[in-house]
Amino acid sequence: MEHAEHATRTIRAMDRAIHARVEVPGSKSLSNRHLVLAALADGTSALRGVLASDDCDRLRIALLAMGAKFARSHDAWTVEGVSGKPRAGGSIDLGHGGTPTRFMLAVAALCADATTVDGSERMRERPVDEGVDMLVSLGATAEYPRAARALPIVIHGPLTGRSIEVRQTASSQFISALMLIAPCMPHGLEIHFQVPPTSASYLELSIDALRAVGVSVDVERGASNALTRVSIAAQTIRAHAVIVEPDASSAVYFGALAALVGGSVEIPQLSPRGSQPDLFFFRDLQARGVEVVDRDGLSMHATRGAVLHAHDSNYECAPDAAVMAMVLAACADAPSLFTGLATLRVKESDRIETVAAGLRALGGQVDVGADWARIHPLPQQLSPAVVQTCNDHRIAMAFAILGCAREGVTIADPDVVAKSWPGFWNALEGATAVL
Repeated sequence: MEHAEHATRTIRAMDRAIHARVEVPGSKSLSNRHLVLAALADGTSALRGVLASDDCDRLRIALLAMGAKFARSHDAWTVEGVSGKPRAGGSIDLGHGGTPTRFMLAVAALCADATTVDGSERMRERPVDEGVDMLVSLGATAEYPRAARALPIVIHGPLTGRSIEVRQTASSQFISALMLIAPCMPHGLEIHFQVPPTSASYLELSIDALRAVGVSVDVERGASNALTRVSIAAQTIRAHAVIVEPDASSAVYFGALAALVGGSVEIPQLSPRGSQPDLFFFRDLQARGVEVVDRDGLSMHATRGAVLHAHDSNYECAPDAAVMAMVLAACADAPSLFTGLATLRVKESDRIETVAAGLRALGGQVDVGADWARIHPLPQQLSPAVVQTCNDHRIAMAFAILGCAREGVTIADPDVVAKSWPGFWNALEGATAVL
């Protein structure tokens, strides 16, 4: 692997199988949830394994502005919480962070005084109005000083409501945000789902995070185990200690690397039985012919030169892993159909179109619809191209893995990986041992 110019990074294809043990950072999804819970807690909590990334750093700084106190000690953060009563944070900027932005809108709605929540130009385009409408229905006041129903948003409480009915939403992050602040609301919160919720796997992650810190959560389910009601009584979030497990969303890239170049990759301490939604990717890998075993963590094995099988998959439960899955499928023996992709259109980029553009630039064929994509096999010899990452970390990482297997991939704006994994390039160089 080598640097081309400052704005690009050219990837060298490997000429041998890989044998690597990769330490992936802490889960971004869990880190964001536990930063909020620790900041709202009564007393001083200890968080180990929190991801160091742009998203998490901006969330921590925003929570600091609202009264929480953070201190770093070795690999842990100590967090002095605000006992469920954050103060108004003035003006806070969450950058490109979709999850941090939606979480902070909810936290700000706990305050009687106003906080302005803003983000990058891309975040100003991404949907936040549904979540704001939910907060307003619960008593919050919201104003849109720049453009209607888009960031920046001036928001404040108090939140006086006690129940809400939820229909189809563009993102599960709105509901997770409500769950995280529910213990601090005067009457708690009861959420009724009129239809099976979007990205329900992330709501399950939020429920697990709340229970992990001692919050009582009452859940009712309907057909196919779908959530129908979540009830969280008003209660104190006690000080706690949490170890954030390794990030399944980061691990998928190295699972894909083993599948594409052959050999083995171990991801220590990541349990395939965990609750992170992107663990689905590893079951999908098995369907494509890769051996995945639990050996004190995940271990992936593939024979170099083995055929990667086409497989149709619904990625509604694991949208963050869908980018790598689609790029991986471009190396399969036949077309693969991916469904359940509606939320990908409102991520850091329109991920359906960005993946399609990258694969087409390299000589591939991709058919797309509103919430689906059919990925056809790439030619063995790629058309060399610079893949445009469109400010999207997952595009950069997924196409870098493809470049390790097929010559001709150059990544535009490689530093975009800092959003979720600033050390990604070092980890990839270490795993591939290509200087």
